[in-house]
Amino acid sequence: MESLLSLENLFTLLMLILLQAVLGFDNLLYISIESGRVEAERQKFVRWLGISLAIILRLVLMVVVLGLINSLTQPLFGAQLDGIFEASFTFHSIVSIFGGGFIMWTATKEIMHLLAVEHVENLDKNQTKSVPVAIATIVFMNLIFSFDSLLSAIALTRVVWVIAAAIIISGVMMIVMADHVSAFLKKNRMFEVIGLFILFIVGVLLITEGGHLAHMHLFGFEVVAMSKASFYFVIFVMVVVSTVQTRYRNKLEKLRAEERGDAASKA
Repeated sequence: MESLLSLENLFTLLMLILLQAVLGFDNLLYISIESGRVEAERQKFVRWLGISLAIILRLVLMVVVLGLINSLTQPLFGAQLDGIFEASFTFHSIVSIFGGGFIMWTATKEIMHLLAVEHVENLDKNQTKSVPVAIATIVFMNLIFSFDSLLSAIALTRVVWVIAAAIIISGVMMIVMADHVSAFLKKNRMFEVIGLFILFIVGVLLITEGGHLAHMHLFGFEVVAMSKASFYFVIFVMVVVSTVQTRYRNKLEKLRAEERGDAASKA
C-alpha cells in the first residue's frame, strides 16, 4: 500500500491530471458544441451522461491498451502506389487518421450550417440532432481524443490505479466545466466559430500524426506530424485576432451610432 501511495506515484498522478486537462480542452470544446445541437432542456443531461459514459469506456480502453500496447504500434498492412502514395499502417495510425478525418468533416459541416442559417438568433431553434445520437457522438469522439492521451499516460507510468484515477478526476473536471463552457459559447457566438475552426485544426493534427506514424509519403514527400507547439500557437493567434477584431468592430459600431445620433439631432 505504501508503494502505491509513494511520492513518485502521487507526482505522476498530478502530471497525468494536468496532461488530461490540457489535452482535454479540444474534447470539452467538442462536447459543448455537440450538446448545443439538441433541445435546450436536454443539453445538460446530454453533457453529463455523455461524459460519464466516456469515463467508463476510457477505463475499459485503458485495460485494452495496456494489454495490447505492443501490438498497437506494429504494422498491420501496407499500401503503395509508385511515386504517389506509400504507407505502412498500424492500429494507432488508423485511429488517428480516421478520427482526424471525422473531426474535420464534423467541423466543416457545422461551419457550413452556421453560414446557411439566415437568422443567427434562431440557430438554437433549428436543432435536428436527437439525444441518443448526440450522446453516442460525444462518447465516440471522446474515445478518439483519449486514445493519444492514454498512450501518453502509459508512457509515463504502467501503474493502473494512477492512470485510472487521472481518467476519473479529469472526467469529473470535464463534467464541472462543460456547463460553463457551453454557457460562454451561447453568450459569445463568435467563439463558437473559433471553436469549430480549432476542431478543424485538431483534425489536421490527428491526420498528420497518423500519417507520420504510418510513415506515409505523398508524391515523394514525407508526411510530418504537426507539432503541439504549432497547434497551440495557432489557437492562441486565432483567439487573439478574434478578440481584437470583435472589440474593434464594436468600437466602430459605437462611433457610427454616435455619428447617426449627431446627424439626427442636427436635422
